[in-house]
Amino acid sequence: MSADQPIRKAKFQIGDVVRHRIFPFRGVIFDVDPVFAHTEDWYLAIPEEVRPIKDQPFYHLLAENEEAQYVAYVSEQNLVRDRSGEPVNHPQIEDYFSRNGHGDYLPKPRALN
Repeated sequence: MSADQPIRKAKFQIGDVVRHRIFPFRGVIFDVDPVFAHTEDWYLAIPEEVRPIKDQPFYHLLAENEEAQYVAYVSEQNLVRDRSGEPVNHPQIEDYFSRNGHGDYLPKPRALN
């Protein structure tokens, strides 16, 4: 990304529940990178036919699928809002979030270093 290109505003926010457009997993966003910020090896390991562009927000998710819970790194183009209302069952959820009466994930205040 060149210095004269504006950084796109992220479509999703920390605490949003999203699902992947192609693969069967969903999760809660706990961090956002304004553009791709992972290793080149990780990027090249993605099959070329589904490899996302780098110049877009990428999201860190506390993710789950039918078999496991894990941390995922996903491009904005591959996410859609999850409107199921179902909670995300990830062992680290309580480290990052509390939930209100509507089931929203609210970021916990972080201790200052």
